[in-house]
Amino acid sequence: MTHPVHTPVVAADGGLFRFALADLLAGRASSMRLELTDAGAAEPWLTRLAGTETSLAVLAKGQADLPVRPELGRLALLLWLRRWWPASPSLGLPSLDPALLDLETAAATAAVEDIAEGLLDSFEASPAELFDTAIADGALLAAAPSVAGEVRDLCTRLAARFDDQDDVVRAEAAAEVLARLETAVPGQRAYALAAGTDPVAPGEGVLAGGRASVDWARVPPGILDAAEETVTWRIVTAAATTRLEVDVAGAFADATLTAVATLDGEPFAEVPLALGAGRFTGAADLDEAASRLVASVHSGRIGLVVGVAAEGVAGTTAEDRAEVVALVRARPPEDRTLAERAAAASTEEEF
Repeated sequence: MTHPVHTPVVAADGGLFRFALADLLAGRASSMRLELTDAGAAEPWLTRLAGTETSLAVLAKGQADLPVRPELGRLALLLWLRRWWPASPSLGLPSLDPALLDLETAAATAAVEDIAEGLLDSFEASPAELFDTAIADGALLAAAPSVAGEVRDLCTRLAARFDDQDDVVRAEAAAEVLARLETAVPGQRAYALAAGTDPVAPGEGVLAGGRASVDWARVPPGILDAAEETVTWRIVTAAATTRLEVDVAGAFADATLTAVATLDGEPFAEVPLALGAGRFTGAADLDEAASRLVASVHSGRIGLVVGVAAEGVAGTTAEDRAEVVALVRARPPEDRTLAERAAAASTEEEF
């Protein structure tokens, strides 16, 4: 089964629209797959979207490949960027600003609502909620200067929409953003790529060690460098204790993270990680049983998982990640989103 990282999705009211990632990133999507989850909920908007004859055929089969609607394709791509964008300065892929993503997603959500009323009745967030998130704590104003004209256009469209809906508070908030764009100061994203653990103290020895890669599916988006082998771990022995030390290079923002050590796939130790200077680090003493266990095995049998280690998580493979990075690198400049254009404009300054 194809991993979700390869299949951008829009969860509609009673159905799922799926797109091929390669086609969306290359700007050549011509079809979208609709899978119904609740025919009764989907029928009203499906008729408005595809017409009576096509909607009856889809309702009978439960799924269909339909000609792409650009509005849905754009929303699917923006949702994918929010979850899976492989930010990595070492790979030449800068972070995307969340406020700009939220603003453009707000506008894209509104556009989808306009083509088929009711399609997004159960969607994860409304245009108003996404706009609220974008402007919170001045984030949008800080991110806007390099793409001020486009931010102004989107805010103007959203302000008109809020005004039509008698949402006075948000219409005024959008107008305030427009008024303040001229004096906004670009934000700076603090980032430093640091790797490696501290030297071993006198009287200690390294029992085992290695490197690992972060599985994108197991960590929050936009937190860690997406490159391979950014995790360094070692098991250090001293007179009284044996401890596991973990270093994850490349941190964009803080988050609650944990590293789980495994032996032949079975967890045996857990290390809480804390944000430091451009990296997450942590250490934990091993209990007696775990200490004896790791002392008797080869390092190659020990693995390290950063983030959620539960078996139910559909993890990404190194091949998955490499394919996504290649597709993103080949992305045509003319198809970039607002956040991508802003990142490209500020790459030289920030990185």
